[in-house]
Amino acid sequence: MAKADYYEILEVARTADEKELKSAFRRLAMKLHPDKNPDDAESEKKFKEVNEAYETLKDPQKRAAYDRFGHAAFEQGGMGGGGGFQSGGFSDIFEDIFGEMMGGRGGARGRAGGGGGGGRERGADLRYNMEISLEEAFAGKTAQIRVPTSITCDVCSGSGAKPGTKPATCATCQGSGRIRAAQGFFSIERTCPTCHGRGQTITDPCGKCHGQGRVTEERSLSVSIPSGIEDGTRIRLTGEGEAGLRGGPAGDLYIFLSVKPHEFFQRDGADLYCSVPISMTTGALGGTFDVVTLDGTKSRVTVPEGTQPGKQFRLKAKGMPVLRSAQTGDLYIQIQIETPQKLNKRQRELLQEFEQLSSKENNPESTGFFARMKDFFDTLSD
Repeated sequence: MAKADYYEILEVARTADEKELKSAFRRLAMKLHPDKNPDDAESEKKFKEVNEAYETLKDPQKRAAYDRFGHAAFEQGGMGGGGGFQSGGFSDIFEDIFGEMMGGRGGARGRAGGGGGGGRERGADLRYNMEISLEEAFAGKTAQIRVPTSITCDVCSGSGAKPGTKPATCATCQGSGRIRAAQGFFSIERTCPTCHGRGQTITDPCGKCHGQGRVTEERSLSVSIPSGIEDGTRIRLTGEGEAGLRGGPAGDLYIFLSVKPHEFFQRDGADLYCSVPISMTTGALGGTFDVVTLDGTKSRVTVPEGTQPGKQFRLKAKGMPVLRSAQTGDLYIQIQIETPQKLNKRQRELLQEFEQLSSKENNPESTGFFARMKDFFDTLSD
């Protein structure tokens, strides 16, 4: 019986590139895998055919021979059979596809640093929340923080073994961190259950760290907060996280900054906003007032005659510094007109007299508003 065409088996065109071949193999291997089709002889047969086709076509020399001579290129020792499970190729592809699902080499690499690495594991990253004032964000500061974390054991120098002893090679996996188990016509690699992928075991652990190679301790660290830092900024301190297991590299420490709300100023990027209440007479007659800015200086604001509520005055370069830049934002002063309260008799008389003497020119906005509203209702009644 003639063998099926390898390209037809993989369901690809003869012009398919390496990426298309691998994608087709992945899809079919997942579909036909014996674990998904137990006791299905036909699926097992097709699974073997898919593997045989891929093993041939992924090799440029074998593929060139196959394209020229077909299956005859591999008969009678022509190029070495394309069928069967090769010692290297299929094992690599199998682990690539099923490694994580089966707990294979991929997982061991993440934990043991490639297998046989002495059980060295990277330490965890740490998070520290820090709250600073707007003044501190403006000027910058150097803060001292205390962080409870794991540090390398000073007794065993991070090895986890009692001084004078060494970790032993795992007897189960012989130091590879993985064990191979046969299942049907193929084998599966998984993480060694004895050493958990480290490749070594500690028979005589350190008395201080109990074999972990690290101990918990509170450390004091200095953190530099640059001027202009914004709320929500994250600062990374490399290698200041938890110490790694058994001498592994330390993780990182992340400082998450939050800026406390300010009593007077609101921030928008590099600009600051401040709402300032002034008296009705100051708004009407004009005047001046002083504002203390975040740099500690005073700035005088001149209010012109007839200033209305909501009017903004810009104080250039009196805002926040721009992070890692020579630029500075602006400070915007927003005017709020305060209506007098608890008037005495004389004040009331004066305001009533002022109201009687007022003309349309004194209150153009209110006069215009009510005039437009009257015209609107007149139109509705017509």
